[in-house]
Amino acid sequence: MVGATRWWNRKTRDAAPPENPPEEPPAHDRLLVARLQRAVTVAWGRGWQPADLVRHTARRLSPRHERLVVDAIAAETRGYATLGPQWREQLTALDARIWWDGDYTAAWCDAEEAGPDALAACASELLDLLLALPRLATIGPPPGAAVPDTPPAEIDQRMLGKVRALLAKAESTEFPEEAEALSARAQELMARHSIDHALLDADLGTVSEPAGRRLAVDTPYDGPKAALLTVVADANRCRAIWHRELGFSTVLGFPADLAAVELLFTSLLVQATTAMVNAGPRRDAAGRSRTRSFRHAFLNAYASRIGERLREAAGRAASESESESGGRDLVPVLAARDRAVDDAVTALFPNLSRGRARTVSNHEGWAAGRAAADLASLNARSEVSGR
Repeated sequence: MVGATRWWNRKTRDAAPPENPPEEPPAHDRLLVARLQRAVTVAWGRGWQPADLVRHTARRLSPRHERLVVDAIAAETRGYATLGPQWREQLTALDARIWWDGDYTAAWCDAEEAGPDALAACASELLDLLLALPRLATIGPPPGAAVPDTPPAEIDQRMLGKVRALLAKAESTEFPEEAEALSARAQELMARHSIDHALLDADLGTVSEPAGRRLAVDTPYDGPKAALLTVVADANRCRAIWHRELGFSTVLGFPADLAAVELLFTSLLVQATTAMVNAGPRRDAAGRSRTRSFRHAFLNAYASRIGERLREAAGRAASESESESGGRDLVPVLAARDRAVDDAVTALFPNLSRGRARTVSNHEGWAAGRAAADLASLNARSEVSGR
């Protein structure tokens, strides 16, 4: 998902400006804030997007720094005539807006109940972080660039809404059998949706291009979580590239497939975490904790088994689509899409290398993870189609 609920208190940011604002901060404080805004501009040139900056700041610094970078993003982006749909979506999710009236530094001090020295320290630390950002692959038009015309029907929002509701039900149920009945056919539903778009593009001669988005892969157990995202992406004809040190993966694919990956990965991670926590802590015969190795093995096994189930579900969807289209051969159409995604990966990540998976040493955790994956809900198609 883009962004998350922001839990800090912005009581004064949503209120009217005070009648007697505090003393205007010194000129060097205003200059520091202006430099911060320019650093955000530089970050766009390095391939970063709004959600990336906020997530990276939250991982490295404090909630106050996170609020400050959101405000810097809001101030920086208001000067652009055009913003792509992904940028607008992220800005809305982050609540990045101009909430202050007049001088920002005075408004910040009032909202944060802090003095100019606190602003100077916070801005300086954030500036150091932004200026050290590495370059990322550019996965969409930057602000101000021409926005390509994207067909509004590229992603069926009604279908996604149904899938979200079913997956939410799967996450909340206390009964594994019910969860299993609710989320391999969500994969089937979305796979059918992807195939329908591929066939339509082929019939109309439409030239579509792969897109990209970045999804958070947080600690702890970030390795198994990245493995889960990889198998979900592969099953949906996408590719996931993990940036371990930055805490996210870049996923490349066609827009409808990217939406499917985000929905399924988010839901399956919730289901896996719930099952893992419910399994409880583990200790060996000598009383020493084995919980970490158990959970590491659990999530690795979960990802492995989920990958098998997703591939089976996607295969069923392709067989049904081929049957319903009068035996039309889907292989050339889908192979062309696979090549387009692979070409995009090669273009954006020319020096990509494969990492080695960590060794799993806890057999009990591996067995429990595969068992949990067998009960995970992948099945939404029957609920949606009535079959």
